[in-house]
Amino acid sequence: MAETKKNELIRDLTSGSVPGTLLRFAMPLFLSGLLQTVYNMVDMMVVGRFVGSDGLAAVSIGGDLLMMMTFIAMGLSNAGQITISRFIGEERYDRVGKMVGTLFTLLIAAALVMMVLVFGLHQPILRWMNTPQTSWKMTRDYVVTCAAGLVFIYGYNLVSAILRGMGDSRHPFIFIAIASVINIILDLVFVAGLGMGAFGAALGTVIGQAVSFIFALRLLYKNRAEIRFDFKPHSFRIYGEAFRPLMSLGIPMVIQSAAVHFSMLFVNSYVNSYGVEAVAVTGVARKLESVINIVSQAVSSAGGAMIAQALGRRKVERVPKVVFTAFFVVLVPAVVMALLTIFKPEWLFGLFTTDKAVLTLALTYIPVALIQYAGASLRPANFALINGSSNSTLNLMVAILDGIICRIGFALLLGVYLNWGIKGFWYGNAFAGLMPFVIGSIYLVSGRWKLRVSPESKEA
Repeated sequence: MAETKKNELIRDLTSGSVPGTLLRFAMPLFLSGLLQTVYNMVDMMVVGRFVGSDGLAAVSIGGDLLMMMTFIAMGLSNAGQITISRFIGEERYDRVGKMVGTLFTLLIAAALVMMVLVFGLHQPILRWMNTPQTSWKMTRDYVVTCAAGLVFIYGYNLVSAILRGMGDSRHPFIFIAIASVINIILDLVFVAGLGMGAFGAALGTVIGQAVSFIFALRLLYKNRAEIRFDFKPHSFRIYGEAFRPLMSLGIPMVIQSAAVHFSMLFVNSYVNSYGVEAVAVTGVARKLESVINIVSQAVSSAGGAMIAQALGRRKVERVPKVVFTAFFVVLVPAVVMALLTIFKPEWLFGLFTTDKAVLTLALTYIPVALIQYAGASLRPANFALINGSSNSTLNLMVAILDGIICRIGFALLLGVYLNWGIKGFWYGNAFAGLMPFVIGSIYLVSGRWKLRVSPESKEA
C-alpha cells in the first residue's frame, strides 16, 4: 500500500467522524454478509420448494456442521485482521507481510486437516446429531461436498481478512458478490433443473466459493508489493513476530468460535430428535436471524478495526464513541426484523416452505426469535471492544461462559430438567446469546481496556 494511502487509512480510522467512518467501513462488510446470507437462504428456499421438508432438514443440519468446520478460519482470520490493523496503527508495516505468510500457512494447513477429519468422521457425527433417517443421505451428501471445498472457504476468509485489515472492505464485497451470483444460478440449475437435491445445493456453494477465492487471490498477488509479501514458496511459513500476537488473540477467538458452534450442535442434536419439522423450523429461523447477525458481524469487525487502530495511535477518547455508535447502528435493523416477525411470521417462514406442519410450529418460535434479535443487537459493540483491545483473556472467558456453560447449561435446564421440550432448547440457546453483552458492558464501564494502549504507538 502506498505511503499516502496508509496515512489516509490511519487518519480516517483514528480521526474521522465515528458514525461516518464506522458506516463507511462496515457497509461493504454488511453488504458482503448480506449477499452471503442471501445465497445461503436461496439454498434453503430452492431445496425447501423443490425437495421438501427432508431436504430442508438436510441443508439445516449440513449448514450447522459447515459452520463448525470453519471455526478455525473464522477465529484466526478475525484475529489476523485485528492484528494487521494494529500493526498499521503502530506504523509497523514490515510485520504485515509476515502476518500474510503466517495466515496462509496456518489456515490452508488447517483446512486440509479439517477436510480429512470430516471425511473420516462424518457418519458418527451425523448419528450424534440425531439426523432424521429420511434426511440422512441428503445430509451426508451435503456435508461431504462442503468438506471437499473447505480449502476455498478458508482461503476466501483469510484473503478477506488481510484486505480488511489493510482497510479495504470493498473488494471482499465484490468477491462474495461473485460467489453469490454463481451459487444462485447453480442452485436453480442443479436443484430445480437437474433434481440434484441437497448435493446440488452444496456443489453450487463450493463452486461459487472456489471462483471467489481465485479472484481474491489474484488481487492479493497483484498487490503483493503493497502488502510486502512476494508469494514465493519460502515465504509461506510461520514468522515468530506475527505468530505470537496472532495466537495471543487468535487462540481465544478460535476457542470462542469452536465453543459457540459446538454448543449449538449439542443443543441442535436434541432439537433434531423432535423430527423433520423441528429441524426445518430451527434451520429457517436461523437463516432469518442471520439477517441481523450479518449487520452485527459487520459492525463488530469494523468497530474492532477502528478500536485497534485508535488504541495503536493512543486515541483513547475515541473508543467509547465507537462502542456506542456500533450499538445504535445494529439496533435499527433489529427492530425492523422484530416487527416483521411479530406481524408477518407466516410470510417470513413461508418464503422457505409451504409445509403446514412446519409453518404451525414456526409460530411458537416467535418469542425466541425476539430474544435472538436482542442478543444480536447487543453483542457487536462489546465484541468490537474486546477484540479491538486484543484482550485474549476476556475473549476466552466469553468463549467458556457463552459457548459452553450458558448455552448447554440453559438448554439442559429448560429442555430436560424443567421439561419444556423443544422450546426449552430454543430458549436456552437464545438466552446464552445475551452473555457477551453482560461481560462486555462490565469491561467497558471498568475502563480496563485503557490499559491495552500500545506503549510503542505514535501520536497522530
